[in-house]
Amino acid sequence: MEKFKMTTPLVEMDGDEMTRILWQMIKEELLLPYIDLKTEYYDLGLEHRNETSDQVTVDSANATLKYGVAVKCATITPNASRMTEYHLKEMWKSPNGTIRAILDGTVFRAPILIKGIVPYVGNWTKPITIARHAYGDVYKNVEIKAPGPGRAELVFTGEDGTEIRETIHNFTGPGILQGIHNTEKSIRGFARACFHYAVDTGQDLWFATKDTISKKYDHTFKDIFQEVYEAEYAEKFRELGIEYFYTLIDDAVARVIRSQGGFIWACKNYDGDVMSDMVATAYGDLSMMTSVLVSPSGVYEYEAAHGTVQRHYYKHLKGEETSTNSIATIFAWTGALRKRGELDGIQELSEFADKLERACIKTVEDGKMTKSLSLISTCKNPVVLNSLDFIKAIRETLEALL
Repeated sequence: MEKFKMTTPLVEMDGDEMTRILWQMIKEELLLPYIDLKTEYYDLGLEHRNETSDQVTVDSANATLKYGVAVKCATITPNASRMTEYHLKEMWKSPNGTIRAILDGTVFRAPILIKGIVPYVGNWTKPITIARHAYGDVYKNVEIKAPGPGRAELVFTGEDGTEIRETIHNFTGPGILQGIHNTEKSIRGFARACFHYAVDTGQDLWFATKDTISKKYDHTFKDIFQEVYEAEYAEKFRELGIEYFYTLIDDAVARVIRSQGGFIWACKNYDGDVMSDMVATAYGDLSMMTSVLVSPSGVYEYEAAHGTVQRHYYKHLKGEETSTNSIATIFAWTGALRKRGELDGIQELSEFADKLERACIKTVEDGKMTKSLSLISTCKNPVVLNSLDFIKAIRETLEALL
């Protein structure tokens, strides 16, 4: 068959460890045989980020602003042990944090539901979509290790020279401190994205912070959401019969567990990072979650919501067989291809993405899956496949759909 054409490249951000191996398998087995694939490639593997002093991460984000759609592989955010392992010049910040700071916007994450994979929370019968703010907070933090006794202060100096000063703590010995920030512009963009997504999908929107403790930082989020809702979205919500609901983050967690699902849960950046993993795992598996960053300017960056599968990578390096679930990474590609097709008016490309997603789901529902899925599937006699054979099984299913 003739390959599906593309007119505008995707920004392709390669990654690290086992997901980097899967990335190449997916391209060779599921994409290149069917698509005249056009990408602008950026290697975000940790070695190359180190070689370029992380400039490649900035370049990939700017390319995304240019082309409008990106697809990203999972990447390492280095800690102290990674400094030694990869001989790093410095402990580079999270590449996701760097990219999100440039693109701004909101990350929407939702579980991929498959028959036979029953949520651990028995009353969850509908998907929960996590809407995660993609700017600031701990991902743009500044940290200091206090070496000994002294006073730590928070200082703001206005352009007119006006100074606001607050004592953080009077240290009597060594300690640590951290400064985080956000902007009203970014918070308003986050709020509008969440309300707009709720209207588009006809779902209730929940939002939660800890404004009782953080009376300025978190309370600002709460106030801006309420202002945007009342000024721009309240009437639309009433017309659709959907609800905007605010509560404290700890109360939200309890309510979510008792719920049936079927709503959007908006979270600040770090809250969203943690809660999306909780939701993904509770629905079945961390590798069964879609993730897309939507910027206020209409830029889209698709990625898998999980890490680099380090344990499987070390087995792979030893020549041992792995059985790694690649579905979330495949769905990152399909999301990007579908959006590229929509923006460029190439219906066939979008339809191919739909069929590839159906092939993934049907393959598992037919009893062919990776080890992690077999452990939570109700399928009585699943066929457990290694990483490559699972992708090849998806290709067989795809061929029948095409």
